[in-house]
Amino acid sequence: MGGASGGPTGGDGTGPGTGPEAGPGSGGGTGRGVPARQDGSAGPGVSTGHGVSTGPGVSTEPGVSTGPGGPSRPGAPSRTATATGGPPRRGSVARALGGARSPVDLTPADLEKRRGVRRMKSFALGLLLFVAVVYALATWLEHRGAGAWTGYVAAAAEAGMVGALADWFAVTALFRHPLGLPIPHTAIIPQKKDQLGAALGGFVGENFLSGDVVRDRLRGIGIGHRLGEWLAEPAHADRVTAEAATALRGALTVLRDSDVQAVVGEAITRRAKNAEVAPSLGRLLERLVADGGHRKLVDLVCVHAHDWLVTHRDSVMDAVQGGAPGWTPRFVDKRIGERVYKELLRFVTEMRDMPDHPARGAVDRFLADFAGDLQADGPTRARVERLKNDILGRAEVQDLIATVWGTVRGMMVAAAEDERSELRLRARTALLSLGSRLSADDRLRAKVDGWVEGAAVYVVSTYRTEITSLITDTVAGWDAEHTSRKIEANIGRDLQFIRINGTVVGSLAGLVIYTVSHALGA
Repeated sequence: MGGASGGPTGGDGTGPGTGPEAGPGSGGGTGRGVPARQDGSAGPGVSTGHGVSTGPGVSTEPGVSTGPGGPSRPGAPSRTATATGGPPRRGSVARALGGARSPVDLTPADLEKRRGVRRMKSFALGLLLFVAVVYALATWLEHRGAGAWTGYVAAAAEAGMVGALADWFAVTALFRHPLGLPIPHTAIIPQKKDQLGAALGGFVGENFLSGDVVRDRLRGIGIGHRLGEWLAEPAHADRVTAEAATALRGALTVLRDSDVQAVVGEAITRRAKNAEVAPSLGRLLERLVADGGHRKLVDLVCVHAHDWLVTHRDSVMDAVQGGAPGWTPRFVDKRIGERVYKELLRFVTEMRDMPDHPARGAVDRFLADFAGDLQADGPTRARVERLKNDILGRAEVQDLIATVWGTVRGMMVAAAEDERSELRLRARTALLSLGSRLSADDRLRAKVDGWVEGAAVYVVSTYRTEITSLITDTVAGWDAEHTSRKIEANIGRDLQFIRINGTVVGSLAGLVIYTVSHALGA
């Protein structure tokens, strides 16, 4: 029951090195005692812990190796030598050769936990040695006739040793073969790792990822109420706005303009070509005429026409005189030009100043008829479609569509970076308003809770297999030995209390049994 890995100490390596698993030259070790082979034996000359290896082999942990390669200082990488009693452990060779880290390699926190495990193993071993010494002394004194009390002490100590050894076997069998013996149903974690991972995944899926469990849990949390109270705080609304602005700015920065422009341009062009615009334009124009919205446009045209005629009298005169026959006298052309100019100016002035001018009524009737033709007249709609396609096919229009993204992107980035931008201010106000409404409005809060519950239930119901397979596949990808070491590092300290309790309870049980036996015999 010495300090060899897998011995009664559970591999703490604190004994004199005489256990069944101590290979040649492996005594005196103070390493962790993690077994070098799958069956739990350390193998000849293999040191697997923070300790001393005096035989040939491979040291996989920082320590002192005095094998054929000569001594090395603690903490330095040990030399690699050929083991004389069997092949070196795969993990040892990988680490000695600078191999890749295992996906479950021990973290600094795990190493600290393992030191705690070693301390508890040492205490459990010390307790076992203590009851062994007590048993030996009590038996010796009983044979020397020291008194009846020695029988009670010997019985208690003997039962304590039995309990300690039995619980040592039970605890060790979880992680390795006790004493390196391939006893059935031992080394449970290394050998049943994949089954344990599948069982764990199934357990999580059935008990944590069921729709009823998720819905009840979310309903108990009251996400709508909590979210409302949280968003109602100005500091929280500012934080959400800032985070959203950062995410938006990052997304816009990552996207390449050329890619987005191509997608946006193609989407706009395809949508515009597939959609017939004439009926929509007709309905829009019909509504505009019915509401009188076109009159402002007519007013604007009349004002600009009047101003142009006032400032371009000579242009009108030249146009009239230039269109006159060559045989007419110039003074006649001039008189006709002046007459035409005055009539045009009078007509435009009256149309500008008279809302009920007959020409305005004619414009109203024309626009109303044109709106009807856009909706019902086939030739008119066909002409509009041809015009639309011609416009979309022009290079200038495609360039304009392509620049839309750049303009929008620049505006959004600038708004996201500016804390006082209208976008961020509106977003902050909307968040504060949403928080207040969620806190005060039971119906809205119930809707939000229902949305969240529905989304969560849908996710766990639809992707339950994928989620649980993440556990199963991850565990299956772990190295069995490393998995065993990691689990032992996390729960091994508590398991040592089983050994301690086994020693104490066994001693008490032995004492009670011995006492009852003597009482009945008397």
